[in-house]
Amino acid sequence: MHSQNPFLDEFAKLTQAAMGIAQTAGEEAKTAMRAQADRLAAEFDLIRRDDFEALKAEVAALREEVVSLKASKKAPAKKAAPSAE
Repeated sequence: MHSQNPFLDEFAKLTQAAMGIAQTAGEEAKTAMRAQADRLAAEFDLIRRDDFEALKAEVAALREEVVSLKASKKAPAKKAAPSAE
């Protein structure tokens, strides 16, 4: 956008450059905070949500398997009656 006033043109350029710098600084701050959070999570032996959900599903499946194995162990197997020959 060009106007006839060179002062306004320069002001618009400076404003646009300042917005670019602010956006870059924001991205850098976000990256730094994410790195700090990852470091803290590693320090406290924390895991990510998706890893937790996968482990939770695996434990639920294993519990179901244990219950079914216990149930099959409790139910005595029926023996065939000896045939009279």
